[in-house]
Amino acid sequence: MRVVGLMSGTSYDAVDAAAAHLTLEDGGETLRLLPLGMVSAPYEEALRAELAAALPPAPTALADVCRLDTLIGRAFADLAARADRELCGGRAELIASHGQTVYHWSTGGRVHGTLQLGRPAWIAEATGRPVVSDFRPADIAAGGQGAPLVSLIDLMLLRGRPGSPAALNLGGIANVTALPPAGPPTAFDTGPGNALLDAAVTELTDGRLGYDRDGALAAAGRVHEPLLRHLLAEPYYRLPAPKTTGKELFHPGHLRAALDGLGPLAPQDLLATLTRLTARTVADALRPLRVTEVIASGGGTRNPVLMRMLREELSPDTALLGSEALGLPAAAKEAYAFAVLGFLTLHGLPGNAPECTGARGPRVLGSLTPGHRPLRLPPTPARPPLRVSVGPPPPWRASGATHPPLQG
Repeated sequence: MRVVGLMSGTSYDAVDAAAAHLTLEDGGETLRLLPLGMVSAPYEEALRAELAAALPPAPTALADVCRLDTLIGRAFADLAARADRELCGGRAELIASHGQTVYHWSTGGRVHGTLQLGRPAWIAEATGRPVVSDFRPADIAAGGQGAPLVSLIDLMLLRGRPGSPAALNLGGIANVTALPPAGPPTAFDTGPGNALLDAAVTELTDGRLGYDRDGALAAAGRVHEPLLRHLLAEPYYRLPAPKTTGKELFHPGHLRAALDGLGPLAPQDLLATLTRLTARTVADALRPLRVTEVIASGGGTRNPVLMRMLREELSPDTALLGSEALGLPAAAKEAYAFAVLGFLTLHGLPGNAPECTGARGPRVLGSLTPGHRPLRLPPTPARPPLRVSVGPPPPWRASGATHPPLQG
């Protein structure tokens, strides 16, 4: 089955689409993923500004929510149609859309609700394909955190690797999934990935820049230790797993409060300190898990200063690799993960890892929006797959073709 996964993370700068050919093998125990490629499109500047203005802690009217739900849905729809055309030769069978998270309602270590915008009807209309969306609420209704949902895919990818591997995603918020040799796996949000870095750059440049390209500003600065200690005092870091967070906590106001009364601070020093904060909090979260390798993905992996600091913070015997080691480009891994989650939902299979999210049990995730044709669900396999195997490029790619053959 050809599936297109759509994702926009907490940095809300672009929509990513990754296409995969997914098949069950070994009696359903293995899900083979053949990557078909990735395309991406930035949000239009006006839409990104409107979204930024509506995010917590800003007050927002329901009219704004409705408008954003439509405009984000159209942006996802446009990219889904392009991904089907360019990556699947117009033969995609399913679209899986994470949508755009705008609020994750968490108090006292418990998640009560979540909201992702991007109305799937626009995607179904533009592509004609069925769409799985709204993945997180089922896990939350079952008592889970609703995040990180990619933990199930991480576990399926990590199984069989030596030692004690962990997957790390460095998006706006950083999250980890760890698979120890014995005992249950664990997954949780460690804190800000790029969220505070991006907020600082945006404010320091009056919106001319949205992020610290190649870590150039941080590379020119020095860590301000008093500010770092103040930021590390945030109680979230000491909460037990499972736990999840977002820009409801790590927003520009969080940074302004930390800077209040601190005195003048060079922009480069601020960026160096925030980069060290991300590296330190990720390493602090991983250290008790005694991981032997960390496989990183997400936009933060493109920041060489952040990756250097992370290497410095991790124990010397912990390897740090990109998700390319698993066969998935770092920029596309989450979009591929949601393609897999959509595939599982369509087949009636659970898409959460209860031991990681804290849910009461496995749950089939998401809501299904039919496409143009009558909806026919495939039979549900006898058991869910235990692992994902990322295969080599399919034969039609090796032969130089630009899309899969139309038969089959």
